[in-house]
Amino acid sequence: FVCPQLKCTPIDAITQLENIIIDGNIESEPTTQWHLIGSSLGGYFSHYLAQKYHLKAVLVNPAVKPYELLHDYLGEQINPYTQETYQVTPDFIDYLKAIEQNKPSFNDEYKNNYRVMLQMGDEVLDYQQAVDKYENCHILLEEAGDHSFINFERHLPEIAQFLSLK
Repeated sequence: FVCPQLKCTPIDAITQLENIIIDGNIESEPTTQWHLIGSSLGGYFSHYLAQKYHLKAVLVNPAVKPYELLHDYLGEQINPYTQETYQVTPDFIDYLKAIEQNKPSFNDEYKNNYRVMLQMGDEVLDYQQAVDKYENCHILLEEAGDHSFINFERHLPEIAQFLSLK
């Protein structure tokens, strides 16, 4: 289990995650199989990495078009967890657009690699965007809830089962 504190910029975060995947496979046995769980922007990153490396991913209240939300945040920001100061720039937004993944289609051989968990009470993201984008994948949609996905832990057994399926 690896749960890194991600870097503040998308390009640095993706590079960080790719290094974990690549280095982990070199240092581990060749059969090491990574699985991803990402929430919000982490869900967006997980979709990108799952497509690139053909991995399974659990997307929890995933951002579908985060680049549309960040225009109001251009400029200096502070990471609420590390207190690191960083700049949200137009390049930041352009990179997010560049790594955007297509909607998994009905015929997509990797559509079953996604379990999408959504709560309709998400106050940050429009859950309907995720329902539309991942309509061909397994979706768990709960009424109420919020962006943090209330009571996430009750789904851990089914997440473990999904990730263990070949």
